[in-house]
Amino acid sequence: MAAWVEGRVIERIEWTPTLFSLRVAAELAPYKAGQFTKLALQRGEQRVQRAYSFVNPPTTPYHEFYLVKIPDGELTPSLGALQPGDSLLVQSQATGFLTLDELPAGRDLWLLSTGTAIGPFLAMLAEGEAFRRFENLVLVHGVRKGEELTYQALITSLVEQHGPRFRYVPFVSREAWPGAMEGRIPAAIDAGSLQERVGMAFSAEHSQVMICGNPAMVKETQQSLLALGLAKNLRRAPGNISMENYW
Repeated sequence: MAAWVEGRVIERIEWTPTLFSLRVAAELAPYKAGQFTKLALQRGEQRVQRAYSFVNPPTTPYHEFYLVKIPDGELTPSLGALQPGDSLLVQSQATGFLTLDELPAGRDLWLLSTGTAIGPFLAMLAEGEAFRRFENLVLVHGVRKGEELTYQALITSLVEQHGPRFRYVPFVSREAWPGAMEGRIPAAIDAGSLQERVGMAFSAEHSQVMICGNPAMVKETQQSLLALGLAKNLRRAPGNISMENYW
């Protein structure tokens, strides 16, 4: 069983009334971009815990987590009240297989996410290995409202650094938003409008696709990609599609 260590909040970033990030100092075992650990708060004899992915690349001197505050949730309202200097518990050993070393070789890497599930993909992109392994990279982020398109400074820096090799496609489902596609990611794949926006097709020969988000989006997007001839990526049978449900 992984050990728990005490962490200390060193910075909090308020994105919207319900979205925030915590930067935490804690002595953790080495981990990979794309993995997750657990955060917890102790309430008497009860330890309330949830899993959260790292947003930061492993080389940073802090650990960053991107959270949504659920009003009636057991943990997120309390995490959302933490301020710099406050303590929390962090599981010292990370886990998870949504990592680049689980992917076969390819030319194009598609990173398809919704909500806070963009976090592990930001860690991979900031770490840099994805740009060394793949020629073309696409980050897709689906949200309900435009204000939820967070981490724009980091994304803009990646666009400026890597130019046409890196494409960012935001989706906003509940309002019109400048520069964003409307609707949902799987529907755009089915219609071909996402591929048209990017200027690149999904290909069983060239594409690796990582999907991270709510279970409905993950399931429907996988079905859309299977219909295009892509296959699930399994260790015993390498393919194109790697997935993680984000709750």
